[in-house]
Amino acid sequence: MHEPSLSDGTITLTPLRLDDVEAHLTGEDRLLVRWLNGGPGTRDGVEAYVRHCREQWESAGPLRAFGIRAGTGTGTGGTLAGTVDLRFAGAGLAPGQLNVAYGLYPSWRGRGLATRAVLLASGYAAGQGAREAVIQVDPENPASAAVARRAGFVLAGRPPAPAGRGSADGAPMDRYVLDLRAAAR
Repeated sequence: MHEPSLSDGTITLTPLRLDDVEAHLTGEDRLLVRWLNGGPGTRDGVEAYVRHCREQWESAGPLRAFGIRAGTGTGTGGTLAGTVDLRFAGAGLAPGQLNVAYGLYPSWRGRGLATRAVLLASGYAAGQGAREAVIQVDPENPASAAVARRAGFVLAGRPPAPAGRGSADGAPMDRYVLDLRAAAR
């Protein structure tokens, strides 16, 4: 498997790996559980997810899950600060669209790292043929909406949530979009 490594000099994105499990479990907090994970992680659950992510990379499946690495030793050895996932297929996505989801561990928030990760991941997605990136944000999560706006995404509305999707209470999510072709210019 080709291991992409995307860096802007401050952070590096690399595929999630099994040695990230402990860092993820340590970094997970109530905000990640609420906005991203849907429930507290367990060692078995996180290991299964990372294995699934690895299989997706190896089979060129629709999921590309990156670890966001920051601090000293950026590159493959940087400290895991969070994750950014790209889904090239799924409910509510048109051909050429992908969903971007991200989360940072508490000690790394407020430094602009999520915005950097979204920009790097979006550039990767454009290179893979995606035409439009979509970020779905719970209307009660202003920090995530701010990341989307700083990365150049624009609010496109709040469509009805597909069955089984939406915020924690099932309410529709705000939908932010970025034309990857225009962003590459």
